[in-house]
Amino acid sequence: MLTDIRHPDRWREGLEKIAWARRFMPVLGALRSELSLEGARVGLVLVLEPKTANLALALRDAGAEVTVTCPGRETMDDVAAALVHEGVGVLARSDSGRDQDDELARRMLDAGLDVLVDDGSRVIRLAHAEDRLGGLRGAAEETTSGLRPLREMTLRVPVMAVNDARSKYLFDNVHGTGQSCVMAALDLSGLDLEGATVAVAGYGHVGQGVSRYAAALGARVIVSEVDPLAALRAHHDGHEVRRLADACPEADLVFSATGVRHTITREHLRALRPGAFVAVAGGVLDEVEPGVEGAYRLLADGECVNCAAAEGNPIEIMDLSLSLQALAVGHLLTHDLPPGLHLLPDHLDERVARLKLDALGLELDQ
Repeated sequence: MLTDIRHPDRWREGLEKIAWARRFMPVLGALRSELSLEGARVGLVLVLEPKTANLALALRDAGAEVTVTCPGRETMDDVAAALVHEGVGVLARSDSGRDQDDELARRMLDAGLDVLVDDGSRVIRLAHAEDRLGGLRGAAEETTSGLRPLREMTLRVPVMAVNDARSKYLFDNVHGTGQSCVMAALDLSGLDLEGATVAVAGYGHVGQGVSRYAAALGARVIVSEVDPLAALRAHHDGHEVRRLADACPEADLVFSATGVRHTITREHLRALRPGAFVAVAGGVLDEVEPGVEGAYRLLADGECVNCAAAEGNPIEIMDLSLSLQALAVGHLLTHDLPPGLHLLPDHLDERVARLKLDALGLELDQ
């Protein structure tokens, strides 16, 4: 079993958190007994916290040999220790930097995987760039920003575009990421959004969620977009639409919600009023241009604010997303798919939605 963690003695604390989260994950719980992954080697690249730990344990219970790796800023040591105690390999240290994160990912790849479950496509791209695919039969990617570079690559394995499932983007991106990023930013900054001005760069599903929750808390929201239809939607949703360069001088808080590197440039940062806050919702490395001096305050060092400085999306939302990832693993192992991006079949997407409705006690009409 591959293991590299800190504080191995903290496993009891981690197990308590994992058990608490499991109480609010009925969909993954229902799927746990349906999956059959005997002998499969599965690698998970996810924020290492109680919700994702339940996915690792569900795959283990289905017969898979599971290894988890995660960037240091997104690793909870007690949860990592709990997974090791439960027989899951963990290559993640909360004190690791970017170079060590990549080295731990290489160790996981070199040990051999059948399926890789990624978040941000960092390890899928690493495996392609360094010819470390080995016998990988396929991968699954759950983020908008992770799928963007994969669409431009020549993939040598099939990749399930889990982010494009309706049970994912309609709930995780809008409600989960929107709520958790706004709340994480408020926890870090101490801002009161009543009467404040929030600028949101990007009005995709994540930007829609951030804008919705900021407005609900009393903020004036200004949206910036490059897509005319997205800009028009922001207008019809009741938000101001302006160029980001024009919005920055008035903003108390700026969110980048594009998943595009250098969305917020040095010109934007220098236009901010003293004391303004900047945060990344979802996102990729250097979505805020690094190394720019100024009187602004960058939250979570420019990393995904809800993952690096909080505990990610709400459990009830992640129950849907992680269940889709579990179904994607099973689909890749039972179907011989050609290299390239693939949508999760509709019946699997609807399976997750129906299980959630059952758990809520809600009925469909005939």
